[in-house]
Amino acid sequence: MIEANWRNGYAVPALTVLAMSLPAVCFAQELGAEAVRNFPVRPIRLIVPFPPGGGNDIMGRFLAAKLSERFGRQTLVENRPGADGIIGAELAAKAPPDGYTLLIVSVSYTMNAALHKLPYDPVKSFAPISQIGVGPGVLAVTPTLPVNSVKQLIALAKSRPAQLTYASSGIGGVNHFAGELFKLATKADILHVPYKGGGPAMTDVIAGQVEVLFNALTSALPYIRSGRLKALGVGSLKRSPALPDVPSISDTVPGYESVVWWGIQGPAGIPPPIVSKLNAEVNAILRDPQTVKRMEAEAAEVVIDTPEVFGKLISDEVAKWIKVAKAAGIKPH
Repeated sequence: MIEANWRNGYAVPALTVLAMSLPAVCFAQELGAEAVRNFPVRPIRLIVPFPPGGGNDIMGRFLAAKLSERFGRQTLVENRPGADGIIGAELAAKAPPDGYTLLIVSVSYTMNAALHKLPYDPVKSFAPISQIGVGPGVLAVTPTLPVNSVKQLIALAKSRPAQLTYASSGIGGVNHFAGELFKLATKADILHVPYKGGGPAMTDVIAGQVEVLFNALTSALPYIRSGRLKALGVGSLKRSPALPDVPSISDTVPGYESVVWWGIQGPAGIPPPIVSKLNAEVNAILRDPQTVKRMEAEAAEVVIDTPEVFGKLISDEVAKWIKVAKAAGIKPH
């Protein structure tokens, strides 16, 4: 109970905590105890705020299929891309807080506050449900680029300043931050080409229209394994079991790290019993050995936590990326 009286590291008076909890209590009463107990009684909508093919979409579709199995009700994926994921997030924030609209978020969700005036509060407008997993980023290039290591890429970029280009899933996303931090650490002048998602970014790098890619390994892995992309390094501090022959970028660029995490949340005010039920079902899926194996095959590992722990991660990450954006000079168009 003591933990419930702390928000973002500051003590909150008991009356304030009570006032903050009243909307959810009132909504639960309006929804009806039986409806809460029998949840879900109709399909659930899972909003993926990016196009098909990226890491968020892959994770969202996998989780939706598993939730459909466990609930006996469909969980339908709805891709609502645009504005670095802000369009989909706003749609979810304005949905009825009944548990039937969920949003998949990743680390890029917490970066948007550093670059945009958001139509919602990334912390207060949502009810965190659970983190899903975490995985490394990857630095890859189009196969025709004459480099086979991070060291060779840095040398080529320095010999051709502002001539090489790198693709990311959009301005202010995790892949943009990964690229700019790489440039800061190596002093390599590579031009940024933003896309509306990781899928379109990979398509153009595969075609050779852009030379370099920063992306989640989860979404790039099939193309690396098929030879359509050439991986030079992973963003984790250690090698990924999914690509044991590919070194960590930090082997060449000491201290460099770029990882991606994913999680699920819904609009603020979802009745606590429904949040608890969703959290329990998501965690049950994540504990399944088949899920663990599937996530490992996708170059990720499961993370099992509570809504409170996931909520703290989100608030901490928002604060962190505001500082990083300022230090790196990352700005929106």
